[in-house]
Amino acid sequence: MDPGTKSYARHQELGGIINQEDYRNALERAGNATIFNGHSIEQAKTMAQKAGIVSRNSEGAPDPRAALYAVMREDRKPDAKYYHGQMLDERLFAEVLRMLEDEESLTKLKKAYYNISFH
Repeated sequence: MDPGTKSYARHQELGGIINQEDYRNALERAGNATIFNGHSIEQAKTMAQKAGIVSRNSEGAPDPRAALYAVMREDRKPDAKYYHGQMLDERLFAEVLRMLEDEESLTKLKKAYYNISFH
């Protein structure tokens, strides 16, 4: 997940709300991580399955969407009123899909969780 291959402007066009510094930092950390919180990986898998999003696991590594979700879920800024580590699971997963420019999966997620506001 090289941050250089993704466009922050495209992330914003897709409705993303993460600031540019956190956006680049999260992509970089997810790309460099080798150990992920198993519960967060499973949570991402569950949301993806409900939405009909096909997993892209590779040998020994989780789906990049699940990996980025797990990294971002662990982020905490106790003083921040709104921060991605404090988002609802589905909203955070939507943010991950925006960051990875995965419009098809974002559409599926929104349809599966139609009762949640993703704005």
